[in-house]
Amino acid sequence: MAIKDYEFWYIVGTQHLYGEEIFVDIDSHSAEMAAEWTAKLPCKVVAKPCVKTAQEILDVMRAANNDPKCAGVITWMHTFSPSKIWIAGLKSLEKPYLHVNTQYNRDIPWGEIDMDFMNLNQSAHGDREHGYIHARMRKAVKVIAGYWKDEEFQRKMSVWMRAAVGAVESRKLRVMRISDNMRNVAVTDGDKIEAQIKLGWQVDHYGVGDIIRCVEGVTEAEIDEQMKVYADNYEMDTDNIESVRYQAREEVAIKKYLDEKNYGAFHTNFEDLQQLRQLPGLACQDLMRQGYGFGAEGDWKVAAMTRLMKFMAEGMDGGTAFMEDYTYHFEPGNEMLLGSHMLEVCPTLAATKPKIQVHPLGIGDREDPARLVFKAQTGDAIVVTLVDMGDRLRMIVNDVECKEQVNDMPKLPVAGVLWKPLPCLQTSAEAWIYAGGAHHSVLSYSLTAEHMRDFAEIMGIEFIHINKDTEINSFKKELFYNDVAYKLGM
Repeated sequence: MAIKDYEFWYIVGTQHLYGEEIFVDIDSHSAEMAAEWTAKLPCKVVAKPCVKTAQEILDVMRAANNDPKCAGVITWMHTFSPSKIWIAGLKSLEKPYLHVNTQYNRDIPWGEIDMDFMNLNQSAHGDREHGYIHARMRKAVKVIAGYWKDEEFQRKMSVWMRAAVGAVESRKLRVMRISDNMRNVAVTDGDKIEAQIKLGWQVDHYGVGDIIRCVEGVTEAEIDEQMKVYADNYEMDTDNIESVRYQAREEVAIKKYLDEKNYGAFHTNFEDLQQLRQLPGLACQDLMRQGYGFGAEGDWKVAAMTRLMKFMAEGMDGGTAFMEDYTYHFEPGNEMLLGSHMLEVCPTLAATKPKIQVHPLGIGDREDPARLVFKAQTGDAIVVTLVDMGDRLRMIVNDVECKEQVNDMPKLPVAGVLWKPLPCLQTSAEAWIYAGGAHHSVLSYSLTAEHMRDFAEIMGIEFIHINKDTEINSFKKELFYNDVAYKLGM
């Protein structure tokens, strides 16, 4: 499914206390609001008939759980809806949950306001009653207050929607591991059972031989078709066409395997190539361009996060890609970090049309692989990593500013991104290391820390944000308090 294929159910609460005739007005208001949001937001909002009883609430929540198109529910108390009637429904709800505290009218109608108006427009206290019950039940919920037509109100809704769709996709994501984790590397490994329990990821291992048999079965005609794709999207900057054709062969094979077995993400491992003539480079880059998740050296967590963040960012400007911290630039007052990888950086980050080049690779002990070489866009971005802390999963997000890479790297022919991490390189690096952040991450120009915070809260995992206001002593206290909270089972 594409992000636009998902929908959110708008469930508006009321009760029978004020007479049956008000339900027509409530349903009319909610339908108008849903139409406005559908036109402005990434997904369709479906207004359901207003709910007045515990059974109606339970029925609609169960229906939402069972509808694969429904990515979450949005609740609003148009009038005063007693929150005891919501307990069974909220207890059964399994989908992401947004509570909007708004009202149909923007302004108080000073000259006309009377008790009839007040009886019909009670969200100022109806939503507080509703808020008590989801707080009492410790429900994972996003609350947005404000006027429903305001730009900022709708921006927050859009952010949450993308996170909610990411959560739904997460719970059905399958990750294909080609070989195992890189030997003796800790941070790229982790508890795959816990990841499936918390995030829904099914992470399966396949031997390299399975892929080799598929590679050997690719036809010359299939390679020719893939070469046309390369010609449409990239500039051919090599005479070694045979190397490019072999990458095309690998891409066709991997894509077939992913699609036939319904996998959305995969990883490779340069330590285990067996009879593969090249480490997949261009093949992985072009698959990422299409939306597949990828991780190098057996990093199944970053492969999954790349897939999910690409899905969450669908239709947005910018790009999203697997990334690795490469090396620092410690020029006083201009400290930056170069992010890259030996082959596999997604072309959606490129500032100009990427070039296909073939160069030696001092790792893997195979033929010189084709890869895309480019410099990245400038602009605000985030880098995101997910690590296994033993008793929990921790997401770490750093706000960064991607800068123009004015210098060439003739002896390092890779795709690269140059960024200034906030608040500065030194503080960012110290905080990242204190938090146990990985050297692999996902960089996105499209998403923000707000998207990722909403996603983490929906999934019930720890969220750590390194930003312009980060100060190391306070940051260390946050990590300490989080450790205490998780040890207490909070």
